[in-house]
Amino acid sequence: MPPSYRYSKLFRRSRVLWGSFSLWQPRLVFWCGALAIGVISVGFAKLADLAQKGFGSLTSSGEWAFLLPLALTPLGFMLSAYLAATLFPNSGGSGIPQAIAARHLRDEEDRTRLLSLKIAFGKIVLTVLGLFSGASIGREGPTVQVGASIMLAVARFSGMAQARGLILAGSAAGIAAAFNTPLAGIVFAIEEMSRTYESRANGLVLTAVILSGLAALGLSGSYNYFGMASAAPAELRDWGLVLICGIGGGALGAAFSGFALHFGQKIRRWAQPQPLKRLLALAGICGLAIAVIGVASGGTTFGTGYEQARAAVEGNALPLLFFVEKLAASFLSMLSGIPGGIFAPSLAVGAGFGSTVGSLLGTSIALAAILGMAGYFAGVVQAPMTAFVIILEMTGDHQAVIPIMAVSMIGYVTSRILSREPLYHGLSRVFIAAAIRARRVVERESE
Repeated sequence: MPPSYRYSKLFRRSRVLWGSFSLWQPRLVFWCGALAIGVISVGFAKLADLAQKGFGSLTSSGEWAFLLPLALTPLGFMLSAYLAATLFPNSGGSGIPQAIAARHLRDEEDRTRLLSLKIAFGKIVLTVLGLFSGASIGREGPTVQVGASIMLAVARFSGMAQARGLILAGSAAGIAAAFNTPLAGIVFAIEEMSRTYESRANGLVLTAVILSGLAALGLSGSYNYFGMASAAPAELRDWGLVLICGIGGGALGAAFSGFALHFGQKIRRWAQPQPLKRLLALAGICGLAIAVIGVASGGTTFGTGYEQARAAVEGNALPLLFFVEKLAASFLSMLSGIPGGIFAPSLAVGAGFGSTVGSLLGTSIALAAILGMAGYFAGVVQAPMTAFVIILEMTGDHQAVIPIMAVSMIGYVTSRILSREPLYHGLSRVFIAAAIRARRVVERESE
């Protein structure tokens, strides 16, 4: 066979390959979905910031305005809970458990009950409403559910059969775009979302993170979430922070996740006779309690806690009891059932705990805050690699790589000893069980 014939045949094959729209259509839809996650994440962040500023303006413009949360917060919580239960079911809470549950469900209809474009829209609107009401919530967990919903829609529109891998990719892209932490997005997908390494999905995850990250960079520019830090252990007592923040942060994180799972189960049983009425009452009570805590703390516990955490990372000591107040506000926000995540509030709690430890020991506040964030966050989510990478990327503190790694691991081990079940996976079982019950009801009705 002459070489010219072989080259001609190869050229004809390549033209068919590259010119086939049916071959490229799924890829184009996937790329557009990944870019959309980045754009929507940036828009979500802008809306969340505006909501927090709006709440701050309302509660600081007048002699008695600081008491406004006593009415605004419980009413906002009740409205958010009502809309989540009636218009956007399965949009409550963080959103990460829903994404994890959807990966375990095999039926497409069951997945769409947890992840859909309608739920994604509701998640954004209700999280913004929660922040405008003063809730101690974050937008990062909701961004995971939004990203996973977009990618599940991509699977339906493009005909791609890799639904589980696309949900994983959308979740990773959501975290990467929300924090501007691409490496943390990938590690989060492997360690927290799947709890295993899936070689078949790694290309989807990497591509989604790259494209969503590029879209976010194009709109917001390159930045570190908490700026650039350069704190590093200089004395022996600085190294003592590793043990204290690791053990103390891990214990606090275990208490938060353990009590959240325990009381969540109790609340679901208590609400059974009249679910909507009782859940609205619970949301109002939690909102009122959060308002009281916020007023007592001078307004520092409202919202994500980003400003307080950044101040601590920059070396400014926070009030000694800030971490206790913020932890209580975050816990009540989670128990209320309104849409909203715990990532950003957890970082604020960890930074506050570290700041308190640093103040009492007379060490670097910046280093203590960074280590406190790593220890507490690892304790809450029980994902030490994610905690280490996300703190490192958000602070840019490469001088403290080893201490951050060590405190993340100590926090994780401490949390595992005290609370055996990871928070997100424990919550995901609730959604899996609900999907199975709904499926059985449908099957019985069809018989």
